[in-house]
Amino acid sequence: MRTQLALTALLASMPVLAQRHELGLTLGRFAVSNPTSQIRFAGGQALQANYAVRLLHTPTAALYLETHFLAGPLRQVASGQTTATRDVASLYLTPGVRVKFLPGNRWSPWAAGGGGYGLYEHSLLRLDGRPNQASRLAHRGAWMVGGGLDVRVWRLVSLRGEVRNFRAALPDFNVPGPRGAGNNLVAGGGFVLRFGESSE
Repeated sequence: MRTQLALTALLASMPVLAQRHELGLTLGRFAVSNPTSQIRFAGGQALQANYAVRLLHTPTAALYLETHFLAGPLRQVASGQTTATRDVASLYLTPGVRVKFLPGNRWSPWAAGGGGYGLYEHSLLRLDGRPNQASRLAHRGAWMVGGGLDVRVWRLVSLRGEVRNFRAALPDFNVPGPRGAGNNLVAGGGFVLRFGESSE
């Protein structure tokens, strides 16, 4: 018991040194969208992982280089045209930068942006149950912007709430109409682990 108390007191008295690396894991959900006049894209689950390394650090702001990964297992498609793709899975990998404000405070808002790769996997069947003529996979470029708030609950652990938008060319919905780009808005929450102690 005394050993545990002594260890707790030692940890509490240690200075909170800056951590150079962050690993964030969040669970989110896509917002419902209408990418074309003929398509309604349902919401769906989004599994996200984020790795970041700090490049610069001041009391007012810190600059991170980050890589953000999102996997969306399934989003249902609704359309009056029964030839439309029935559902679509999504994947985005978007390296970029993040600026965290007041990094030494318990509450730290941040903003991020980047660009990279998007992948859509189309269903094998159309809405009418017939084989889907669309290609199985569609590769896209993707841009990401977002923001959120980290709340430190322990010196190495924070809770995170975030909203990110992934803009990319549309999947192949297998209906006539404009192709263009669409927004994929995701809101999520989870936690962040900090490691790689430095003396800053």
